[in-house]
Amino acid sequence: MARRQTDEVLSRLRREPRHNLFLLDIVDGGSADLPDPNPPPQVVVARSGDRIAGVASLRPSIVLEAEMDADALEASMPLLSCLEMGLIKSQADAVASVWDSLRARGRRSILDRCEECLVLETEKATPALAGSPAAGRLRPARASDLDALVFAARSSLLEENRPDPFHGDPEGFRHWVRGRISRARLLEVDDKPVFVGYVDVRRPEGWLIQGVYTWPDHRRRGFARAGMAGLVGEAVQAGAEHVQLAVVEGNLPAMGLYEGLGFKAFSQLRTILFH
Repeated sequence: MARRQTDEVLSRLRREPRHNLFLLDIVDGGSADLPDPNPPPQVVVARSGDRIAGVASLRPSIVLEAEMDADALEASMPLLSCLEMGLIKSQADAVASVWDSLRARGRRSILDRCEECLVLETEKATPALAGSPAAGRLRPARASDLDALVFAARSSLLEENRPDPFHGDPEGFRHWVRGRISRARLLEVDDKPVFVGYVDVRRPEGWLIQGVYTWPDHRRRGFARAGMAGLVGEAVQAGAEHVQLAVVEGNLPAMGLYEGLGFKAFSQLRTILFH
């Protein structure tokens, strides 16, 4: 994608802002604060005559536009399938052909799972904002929270049966977590973190929450609900139209938590980590 195409691409993606929220943020430069050594974002635009037929990102993840048609996907495939390693995170029904092409080139999956994408319209968010415990305080993370955030990130990966990158490159992993501190929100009780969530996309069209984790010794005590309520309240104050997140298929406790806050399922994602 050339810089001069940015406005045209954004206009197209805004047709389906819920489905294209992460891609919108990539195109608009919201991922520019990703820490080194990640390569800069890359976006592919497929055209048919004088119109855009499809948009996809190569980095930081392979994400396909919701309205991308079969011809546009086929035209983009040589670029999408040339990556030696990476992450696919997109609409489940569109991922299969991309993954088939990558596997044909010898790529192997480290993780392959489906996730339910949930959304809460902020104008309907009043129930989510009630019931926070008086003892809890949600605040932006600080540099001094790095050790706690590294612990939460590692523990979350282990609970999802994902590889622990800390073993192979501890300093690189700490650097990656450090680069995300500005996106993190911590719920504290007695000056100790009990919940963390990351606002990875913060746009007027919507907020995307990822990396949600509750410390094990503080689970089932309402802190995850309180932390999420605080994040939703922040999105409401910022004027976001909705808040969205994804839940791994089969994670019934998480689904119960978010549905209790008013979130509704609206699409299915497939996530594949490959090398």
